Amino acid sequence: MRRQVNIFRQLDYTTAGIYLLLILIGWLSIYASVYNEEHGNIFDISQRYGMQLIWIISSIFLTITVLLINHKFFSVLAYIIYGSIILLLMLVLVAGVEVNGSRSWFAIGQVRLQPAELAKVAASLALARFMCQYNFNLKKLQNILMIGVIILLPMALILLQSDTGSALVFVSLLLMLYREGLSGWVVSIAAFCIMLFILSIIWEPVSVLLFIWIACLALYLFFNKNKYKVLLMGIASIGSYSLIINYLLPVLKLSIDYDYLFLGICVITLIVEGIIAVRKKIKSFWLILLIFVSTVAITSSVDYVYDHLLQQHHRNRIEEMLGIRDDPQGTGYNVNQSKIAIGSGGLTGKGFLHGTQTKYNFVPEQSTDFIFCTIGEEWGFAGVLIVIALFAWLLVKIVEISERQRDAFARIYGYCVASIIGFHVFLNIAMTIGLAPVIGIPLPFISYGGSSLWAFTIMLFILLKFDAVKWE
Repeated sequence: MRRQVNIFRQLDYTTAGIYLLLILIGWLSIYASVYNEEHGNIFDISQRYGMQLIWIISSIFLTITVLLINHKFFSVLAYIIYGSIILLLMLVLVAGVEVNGSRSWFAIGQVRLQPAELAKVAASLALARFMCQYNFNLKKLQNILMIGVIILLPMALILLQSDTGSALVFVSLLLMLYREGLSGWVVSIAAFCIMLFILSIIWEPVSVLLFIWIACLALYLFFNKNKYKVLLMGIASIGSYSLIINYLLPVLKLSIDYDYLFLGICVITLIVEGIIAVRKKIKSFWLILLIFVSTVAITSSVDYVYDHLLQQHHRNRIEEMLGIRDDPQGTGYNVNQSKIAIGSGGLTGKGFLHGTQTKYNFVPEQSTDFIFCTIGEEWGFAGVLIVIALFAWLLVKIVEISERQRDAFARIYGYCVASIIGFHVFLNIAMTIGLAPVIGIPLPFISYGGSSLWAFTIMLFILLKFDAVKWE
């Protein structure tokens, strides 16, 4: 069992030190990004850098509070914490204020609180509490459904707030589930669905259908002993489609939708192969059939999801990233200016407070979502490398701490922390250099904002608390 000891003697000070370095870098970067000569004092609370110092000081008090609380508090009250945050997510929909198109903030005077950030901590605790039960089996359907509810409920409420970025963060918890025994097939299927979503935006429907058909044939070829028959089936179906559109239709002067034509050929081929599968009892055929039908259904629903669930500015940014739209002065302005700022930093940067792109406000949201470009411009490639190395070191330490936990609750929670922080770091940096759409998520411990800093601080130090408690 765990025994409460002097927490401050057992604390992992390496991880705590990385945390302090990151928040210090964040504070200096915020000062540089919104520097105002008329308010040059870094402690001026009328400016963002002064307010960030208040958030940092309050976060230090939060770390002490978390470390002093009995470790059982977080596991015993995990569901209550989760339920309370869910209520806040509901309440913010009716009583919250709108900022940048998202109704996801409570305003108390000049202080704003975003429940979506705290929801990441609450969901991690609830998942750890549910999955640490004796004889828990991730392969049972009822357990998978319950995990889905825990993850999807806050996601849905955050989507209703028009905060797509914060909602997408919960997808990262698939990495924790994979560590705890989720089949690699599930992760592969999720990655395949994301690929289909992107291809469905870029390609014509018939091209996507052809891609799905070839992928299913390849999978069937892998499972089937009579590989030459599968190859003949694929060649016959694709060859028939090519002959019909290139020779038969022009001769008959018929106009047929190519999408439905190819789908029809696929269906006929599947019916023939299905009859053969029934006779020869080929079980793998039914798996391939399920995959084909499911993926076709997913791609058919992309248009609805893309047009109705995503906002116009999200669609514009995705199209800009994928090269469908080229609007450097409009939709692509933020990313274009960010890349200019990072690129202009060169090897060692322009120097502290000498960044022209950020100093003259060419980069929007340069103290929050695009704080990374300030680091790139003023500190150069060397500074960027140091920051990325610190984040990589932090993630490695979190995984190490999680792996050495003897308690399943602490281990599962630790992997939730690693997944969420890793997702934030990867996506934030990727969007500032144009490798991901701009969806508006902060860089942990560095971007301006009290809610995100508090949430990441609480998240990290709960894990350090578990690690510091000794077993006997």
